[in-house]
Amino acid sequence: MHLLFNFLFLLAGWKWGDWKNWREYYPTILFFIGGDLLKNFLFRNYPMWQYKETVFAENILFGHPVINLMIMAIVYPATILIFLGHYPKGCRQQAIWIALWVFFYSSIEFVNLHYLNLIEHSNGWTMGWSLLFNIFMFIIFRVHYKRPLVALGIGFLWIFFLWNMLDVPIELLK
Repeated sequence: MHLLFNFLFLLAGWKWGDWKNWREYYPTILFFIGGDLLKNFLFRNYPMWQYKETVFAENILFGHPVINLMIMAIVYPATILIFLGHYPKGCRQQAIWIALWVFFYSSIEFVNLHYLNLIEHSNGWTMGWSLLFNIFMFIIFRVHYKRPLVALGIGFLWIFFLWNMLDVPIELLK
C-alpha cells in the first residue's frame, strides 16, 4: 500500500507541484527531510510511530527505515511543491490552506493506523499528537520558506517540547 500512496503523491506532485520554481522550495524540502532524519536518529530506540507494510510489497518495503526513506524521497518533495507552490496570499485563505493540509495528512494517518495497519503508534504517541504535529509542521514550512533560521530555532524548541512532553528517557542520547 505504501507504494500506491507514494505513487499517488508522485502523480499529485507532477500535476499540481510548482516545478518551475522548485529551486525556491528546495531548502524547505531539505528542512522537511532533515527534520525527519533527526527525529529518526533521536528516537531510534524510542519511536513515536513506525511504518509497516502489510498488504503487498512486504519483501521490498520490509521495515520502517525503507518505507520512511521512500516517503522522504517522494511524498515530502511533492508536499512542499504543492503546499508552498499554491500558498495563498490572504490570512483567512492561508489558515484554510493549512487546515486542509492538516486534515489531509491527519486523515491519511488515521486510515493507515485504524484501517490499513500501515502505521503503528507507540511510546505515548496518539492521533491527538499527530494532529498537533501536523498543525505545527505546516505552519513551520511557511516560516522556513520565508525565514529559515527562525524556523530552525523554532524547530529545535519543538523537539525539546516533544521530548519533555512524551517523557523520552535522556539515556537515549548516550
